[in-house]
Amino acid sequence: MIRRRFLASSLTASALTLGGLTESVQAAQGTLNTAGTPGREYYMLRRYQLNWTRAVGAAHSFFRQALVPALNRLGINPVGVFNVIIGPDTPSIYVLLPCTSLDALVNVEALLGRDQEYLKAGEPFINAPAKQPAYSRMQSSLMLALEGRPKLMVPPATAKHEPRLFELRVYEAPTDQDHKRKIEMINAGYYDVFQKAGFWQIFYGDMLVGTGMPNLAYMLGFTDLTDRTKKWEAFYALPEWKSLEGNPRYTFEEIVSRITNIILRPADYSQI
Repeated sequence: MIRRRFLASSLTASALTLGGLTESVQAAQGTLNTAGTPGREYYMLRRYQLNWTRAVGAAHSFFRQALVPALNRLGINPVGVFNVIIGPDTPSIYVLLPCTSLDALVNVEALLGRDQEYLKAGEPFINAPAKQPAYSRMQSSLMLALEGRPKLMVPPATAKHEPRLFELRVYEAPTDQDHKRKIEMINAGYYDVFQKAGFWQIFYGDMLVGTGMPNLAYMLGFTDLTDRTKKWEAFYALPEWKSLEGNPRYTFEEIVSRITNIILRPADYSQI
């Protein structure tokens, strides 16, 4: 149901003027507000695919000096910027935008286009020539936080500028029924098990718009790869996990058809 409501909102978003929302968009947003989502964040996850190694430095200069400050001015905060250290399609950079306002995320490019400070600071990246583009492609997905974890959590290591890595996990389901059952399983016990295993739990999101749907994504944190291994070993050894994994409600069929793991290192200016 939330997907149908979201699509209705997306279709009306074209009626947005730079001065504010039209009545049709306000009506769509009102429908979303009655759907049981108040207090739950939306997440936009972008992947910038870079086509040459030198573009990595230029992209980080743009994110640091122009994009992240401009997003913060729009109330999108904290913004995470991550380099892929283990995963496909390198070199690439992930940018995570959390916000309670669906309108702000859907219309973020229009809003950024009104920010003169952003346009000036990001001019070399924004106006890069076709012969030497700033990036080859940008893939964007939109998620709604799961009910059990409505807000993104920044790990303590971020504020202390301590070493940290993150694992982005995407679970694709064979059917919508299985997808809903996996979300139910996560809400039923994943959070406590991950906490006991010692992981930092960053966010959990149900994919509203993206590739490989139906799917969900979540992000975990740890200090390094050795720490990651120890925490996963602790996770699988916990009796709470074994009980959850063996529950017939979640074992009636294979409710996950594919899992993608990507290991990310935050940029030194990342707010996550």
